Amino acid sequence: MIRRFLWFVPGIVLLLAGCSVGPKYAKPTVPSAPLYTEPPPAGWKNAQPADGEIKGNWWELFGDPQLNTLEEQVAPANQSLKIAEANFRQARAQIQVARSRLFPTVGTAPNISHNRTSSRNPTGIPGREYALFDLPVDVSWDIDFWGRIRRGITSATEQYQASAADLENIKLQLQAELAADYFEARSLDAQKRILDDTVVAYQKALDLTRNRYNGGVASRVEVAQAQTQLNQTEAQAMDVNAARAQFQHAIAVLIGKTPESYTLPPMPLQGPPPAIPVGLPSQLLERRPDIAIAERQVAIANEQIGIAQSAFFPDLVVTATGGFSAGSMVNWFTWPSRFWSVGPTLAETIFDAGRRRAQVQITQAAYDATTANYRQTSLVALQEVEDNLSSLRILEEEAAKQHEATAAAEDSLQLSLNRYKGGLVTYLEVITAQSIALTNERTEVDLLRRRMAASVQLIKALGGGWNVNQLPTS
Repeated sequence: MIRRFLWFVPGIVLLLAGCSVGPKYAKPTVPSAPLYTEPPPAGWKNAQPADGEIKGNWWELFGDPQLNTLEEQVAPANQSLKIAEANFRQARAQIQVARSRLFPTVGTAPNISHNRTSSRNPTGIPGREYALFDLPVDVSWDIDFWGRIRRGITSATEQYQASAADLENIKLQLQAELAADYFEARSLDAQKRILDDTVVAYQKALDLTRNRYNGGVASRVEVAQAQTQLNQTEAQAMDVNAARAQFQHAIAVLIGKTPESYTLPPMPLQGPPPAIPVGLPSQLLERRPDIAIAERQVAIANEQIGIAQSAFFPDLVVTATGGFSAGSMVNWFTWPSRFWSVGPTLAETIFDAGRRRAQVQITQAAYDATTANYRQTSLVALQEVEDNLSSLRILEEEAAKQHEATAAAEDSLQLSLNRYKGGLVTYLEVITAQSIALTNERTEVDLLRRRMAASVQLIKALGGGWNVNQLPTS
C-alpha cells in the first residue's frame, strides 16, 4: 500500500506541474518617437542602429589619460559600489532559497534519554524506569500545484536581475559624478591660470600708474584704483583655490581614498567636448539600467499577483516520518524497531473575512504603480537626452559668440591702455576695460565647463554604454 502511494504522489505532481494561476507577464508599452526632436550639435550624426551605442569605457571618448586612470579606480574602490555589489550577491543567493522550496525538506532529531514515570499517576501503575533510543527521519514536501513556489522563483530571479541593473546604475552615476567633478576641477584650473595671468598684468598696470604718479602725470586716486583692482583679483584667485580643493576631495572619496591622501595635478580645461553617438529613442529603453530596474520591478509585481491568487486554492503537503525506536542500544537498529508514517495533508482556508481578496487587490495596485513608474522613468530618460542635446547645441553657439566677445574685450583693453599711456583718458577707462576683459575670459572658460558637463550628462542619459542584454539569467 505504501509503495503504491509513493508512486501515486509523483504522478499527481507531474500531472499538475503545468498548473499556475495568475496573469502572464508582458512588458508594458512606452510612448516613443522615431527620432529625437532636438538635433545633435553641428558635426554630430544620429548614429545608425548598428553603431548607435557608446561602446567600451565611455569616458575614453574625452581622450584624457588622467580621467581614464581615475575612472578605472571607481569600481574596485568605491564603498557605495561595494554596498550595491553586496546587495547583488544577496539577490543571487535568494534564487536558490526560492528554488529549494520545490524539493522535499528532510530532517532528523536523534534522541537518547533515560526516563522514570511517576508512582503517583492516576492509573495507579507503579513508576518505572526505562531508556529510549529514537532516530526519526522527517520528510515534508509542499507540492506546488498552483505555481506559488515557481512564481516565487521567477520573482527572485527578476529581483536578481533588478539588483544587477541597480549595480550598473550606481556605477554609472558614480562614474558620471567623477567625470563631472574632474571637469569642474580642470575648469577651475583654467580660471586660476586666467586670474594668475591677470594679476601679473594688473601688477604691471599698477607699476605704470605709480610711475606716472611719481612723475606728476597721474593722481593718487588712480594708484588706489589700480591697487584695488589688483587686490580684488588676488582674492578671486584664492577663492578659486578653495572651490578647487573641494572638488579634489570629492574625487578622492569617489576613488576610495581619504581627501588628505590624494592630490589632483592641476591641468587647465581645454578643447571642445567629443561627438557622442546618440542613437534612436527606441534604443534608449534597452540602454538605461534605471529603466531596466523599473521594468524588472513590474515583472516582480506581476508574479506577486499570481502568488496572492494561489492562496484561494488548497495547499497539499505530503509528510512522512520513519526511523528506529527502541528501549535499548542493543536492539535499536533491528528491523522490529522500525516505525513509519506517511500521508498527505490538504489545507484550505474556508473563511478569512476578505483577507485574500484584499491581498490580491494590494498586489494589483502595486503592479499598476510599478507600471506607471516604469513608464515615467522611460519618459524622464527621453527628456534627459533631449535636454542635454539642446544644452549642447545652444552652448556650442553661445561659446562661438563668447569667443568673439572675449577677443573684442581684449582689443578694447589694449586700446584703453594705449590711450591711458598717451594721457588721453583717466585710469577709470582702463579699469572698466580690465573688468570686462576678465569677465569675458572667465565666462568663456565657464561655457566650456558647462559643455563638458552636458556631455557627461548626455552619456549618462544614454546609459553609458550599458545594454539590457548584459542582465544575468537565472
